[in-house]
Amino acid sequence: MPEYGSHERAALFVLALENRAIPNPELVHDYGIDLRPPLRDRLNEASLLDTTKDGRRFVHQITDKGIVWVQDELAEVETPPRSGPLARVMFGILRKVVAHLRSLDIELIDILRPADEAAPADQAAPAGLESMIRGAYRELATRPQDWVRLAKLRPKLDGAERSEVDDTLFSMTKTGLVHLAPSANRRALTDDDHKAAIRINGEENHLLAIEES
Repeated sequence: MPEYGSHERAALFVLALENRAIPNPELVHDYGIDLRPPLRDRLNEASLLDTTKDGRRFVHQITDKGIVWVQDELAEVETPPRSGPLARVMFGILRKVVAHLRSLDIELIDILRPADEAAPADQAAPAGLESMIRGAYRELATRPQDWVRLAKLRPKLDGAERSEVDDTLFSMTKTGLVHLAPSANRRALTDDDHKAAIRINGEENHLLAIEES
């Protein structure tokens, strides 16, 4: 894994915590982060950052791969050079906390981001969408915990917005009882399978399985 400097790492941490696109001037003025073109380009080339232009200013948004990088970095982050004893102790505590949370299948980033900031209210999934997904799954599954193709499930959701369905599926997986997976038989995938797939960390997932709680 490439080594990134303090400004690159700080930019990814801030973008992950803020959970929104941030213009470059705001990174500089509010956080003291100077994400110069070579640094910005490195993060974009690594698919950790997505930079667009809004008028004359650059706007940065962390990617799903960037979120994974932040979560892994929090677990291993080292004390910055020339830090005092208090900083060394605090970084040591941070690593132990992250390791403990991970043993409980919890990511620190999910705790640091308040739940009501995870998605704007106007983008929240309808209350009945999860129930609809579970009902469609039960209709399609031939046995408990069966793998069901998303290409078969999506048409049974009464025209629900794809983004709402994807967000709901992703939230459901956090319970540990709902699973998304790519098809092992890639040659058997149809155009419908590819269109229905949900992409997580750059990988297409075509199948859904739900365990009984």
